[in-house]
Amino acid sequence: MKRPGAKRGRPEDAVLLFRPVTPSRWHDLAALFGERGACGGCWCMAWRLTTGEWTKGKGARNRRAMKRLVESGTRPGVLAYRGGEPIGWCAIAPRRDYPALGRSRVLRPVDDEPVWSISCLFIRKEARRAGLSVQLLRAAVDFAARRGARTVEGYPIEPTMERTPDPFVWTGIPSAFRKAGFREVARRSRSRPIMRARIT
Repeated sequence: MKRPGAKRGRPEDAVLLFRPVTPSRWHDLAALFGERGACGGCWCMAWRLTTGEWTKGKGARNRRAMKRLVESGTRPGVLAYRGGEPIGWCAIAPRRDYPALGRSRVLRPVDDEPVWSISCLFIRKEARRAGLSVQLLRAAVDFAARRGARTVEGYPIEPTMERTPDPFVWTGIPSAFRKAGFREVARRSRSRPIMRARIT
């Protein structure tokens, strides 16, 4: 039955599906990221490489690195689909898979608890500011739980202006994490809380 007041065929009325990235879905991830590799040739490799490696690899090299990761059987994140089209991405992996976190003073471990880390959210422009990031975060937690995680951690950016440009908040914003069930556990920088979701 059509929802009262809904207009038939509106994209926002299509059912959302969330799927891990597998080799068969590589082309969906590549299509979502587009020519720019999501942002500036990153291809979601910034936290998996040294700063020098990532900088040298901007563009094609980072793309190949992500493709190799996916083809190896690693599932580096979750895609959101609407109407069969990929519209969003959330990168998630055990914290140890992100060497950049080990080099960060602000994001150093809170304790000795093994955690999975959310490193990036990317949503297609026309699908932004509609609550998709909250649903992606929940899907990422579910994905990690199915793989044995007990705690999922995120590192959102506290916006410093009323309308912070999207590229500046690629790790998400605290309000989205709170809505997805995360709570703040540490803050070593005014704009950078560490937030966790416990899996019971």
